[in-house]
Amino acid sequence: MQVTETLKDGLKRGYTITVTAAELEAKVTEQLLAAQPDVEIKGFRKGKVPLPILRKQFGQRIMGDAMQEAIDSAMKGHFDATGDRPALQPDVKMVAGDAWKEGMDVVVNMAYECLPPIPELDASIITIDRLSVKADDASVDEALKNLAASSQSFEDKKKGSKAKDGDQVVIDFKGSVDGVEFEGGSGEDHPLVLGSNSFIPGFEAQLVGAAAGDEVSVNVTFPENYGAKHLSGKAAVFACTVKAVKKAVPAEINDELAKKFGAEDVAALKGQISTSLENEYKGAARAVMKRALLDQLDGLVKFDLPAALVDAEANQIAHQLWHEENPQEHGHNHSSIETTDEHRKLAERRVRLGLVLAEVGRKAEVTVTDAEMTQAVLAAARQYPGQERQYFEFVQKNQQVQQQLRAPIFEDKVVDHIVAAAQVTDKEVSKEDLQKLVEALDEM
Repeated sequence: MQVTETLKDGLKRGYTITVTAAELEAKVTEQLLAAQPDVEIKGFRKGKVPLPILRKQFGQRIMGDAMQEAIDSAMKGHFDATGDRPALQPDVKMVAGDAWKEGMDVVVNMAYECLPPIPELDASIITIDRLSVKADDASVDEALKNLAASSQSFEDKKKGSKAKDGDQVVIDFKGSVDGVEFEGGSGEDHPLVLGSNSFIPGFEAQLVGAAAGDEVSVNVTFPENYGAKHLSGKAAVFACTVKAVKKAVPAEINDELAKKFGAEDVAALKGQISTSLENEYKGAARAVMKRALLDQLDGLVKFDLPAALVDAEANQIAHQLWHEENPQEHGHNHSSIETTDEHRKLAERRVRLGLVLAEVGRKAEVTVTDAEMTQAVLAAARQYPGQERQYFEFVQKNQQVQQQLRAPIFEDKVVDHIVAAAQVTDKEVSKEDLQKLVEALDEM
């Protein structure tokens, strides 16, 4: 078996792997002999089938297995000897292709880009501000008022009162397109809060000013990206009967409200709100700190990037942004999406930082524990209520999904490892200042 270098250009590598006919034949014979004791063919006792018969019966299948095993062995030996780590799965092509016949040498061409050597990171020169925000009384009171507002009830307004934004109208409605009623376009005793934007754009505004007993024809046009394709962009008329007009009555902030949210009294509810707010602030502050750390890493460490990884990442970014801008489109039934310089710039940053974090984590022997993976799977399964078991089984069988769940945990642990060695300054800031920093993250 011979491995010959054919290309070494930057991170690009090319090799020719040759497995001689004699080596291949020896592997086939080895596998036939290993299988012989367990083979039973009519006319022969188990384990006594002659080698020529075995070769005739199983030779073609074993030849293919032996060929693959020999190539895999040569590749493993090459990577062990050179220390190369391919950025992506190597491209392996058989030279003879379909023209190969038994008795010929097996020659394959292998091409790949190797991962670059990552410069040593000196985390001690990194300076980080670790922000914190306290949940002050004003913030807790504001959140408490919002809870009360979310628990509001509605009571009938005086007879003849006209509906306004914020009021609830109880309506019967029937929708039609070109005079024909459509499925799912009718309802009875439906409570609708005006201004909630829970119906088709323009629907609620036409009920403002209506009173109980009024008949209102609401004329709307379904959005172009409406979920039901047969209604997209269609003009529709909804015949509405207003059965009641109700005004909002905010819930009182008392112990009864507190019990609705699992607290014994208002004081306990305030304590829960304070804890929840501080956890929210911690999450936002960590996001700000992590971005600052990644920005410094991006400027500190420079090295050549595998073009294939950058291309793949840029393509993924382009597709993700396109689908965010075109949410009505599903799947891949669209023309090709070209990557731009901005896509590539972002891709280069992501690939560079991904390789740096992976290398730091590898050297620090950072691992994701089974318990951490279980928690991640449980959290993801909550998105599929009633189908948690099916989701668990899906994850167990899907290595790619497991990696998607593992990656952010690994990254966060590596970030913590770097922060532990960096120069960290603890700073207390206002929630307004933290909010500005979080908004700045979204703009980047």
